[in-house]
Amino acid sequence: MMKRLFLAWHDPESSRWLPVGQLSRDRDDYRFVYTKGAEESENFLPFGRMTNLHAVYVAKELFPLFANRLMPRSRPEYRDFLTWLGLEAGDHDALELLGKSGGARATDALQVFPCPEPTPENTYVVEFFSHGIRHLPQSARDRIGDLKPGERLFLTKDFQNPSDPSALLMRTGEPLSIVGYCPRFYSAEFSKLVDLVGGDRVEVAVSAVNLDAPLQFRLRCRLTAPWPAGFTACSQDAFQPLG
Repeated sequence: MMKRLFLAWHDPESSRWLPVGQLSRDRDDYRFVYTKGAEESENFLPFGRMTNLHAVYVAKELFPLFANRLMPRSRPEYRDFLTWLGLEAGDHDALELLGKSGGARATDALQVFPCPEPTPENTYVVEFFSHGIRHLPQSARDRIGDLKPGERLFLTKDFQNPSDPSALLMRTGEPLSIVGYCPRFYSAEFSKLVDLVGGDRVEVAVSAVNLDAPLQFRLRCRLTAPWPAGFTACSQDAFQPLG
């Protein structure tokens, strides 16, 4: 059960995605704190009534900032939504739904994501949806439609990306095609894993292709790698709580 999520914010000037907050649950209480990433951009503004960047906010109910990012169960596509996320029908925890879906809305500047934790086998595992598909040519979208669950994808550094020097493209094998980007809030950590354990041991595979889903949920991927000794996920300074 997910108990800790981070909130990423898109800086409109630098195009960076910065972790600006952390949402967690302790028993029956939800807690939200801003992280140091919120102080890295002069463009960032606090959310709603949570105006103090150094406060710890506690509530019995999920904060509206996050609750409004959950699809209502009354929506006719809710069952399809669970399928896109790889979940079975039934009741699901709010943090699990947010972490799986990203809580993103169309043309939104916010996204929610989980911080990976080592599995019992000491493996780094994280699922995510491919980003940037709407910017790909139709031929690339057609190639995504032909992908099969379990098919291997390959990471490629986008060295000349002006907004993210750590950007990671994902490509297929033959016939070669770009199928999107890893989420920017993971790209630096994924690159670090490649440096620590070797690129051949960091594997990305197709989890599902959702042909009936919006583009943001079209291609679900899964990255796995050995968990390096002494490694801590989400350890960059921007992830550290201010509260």
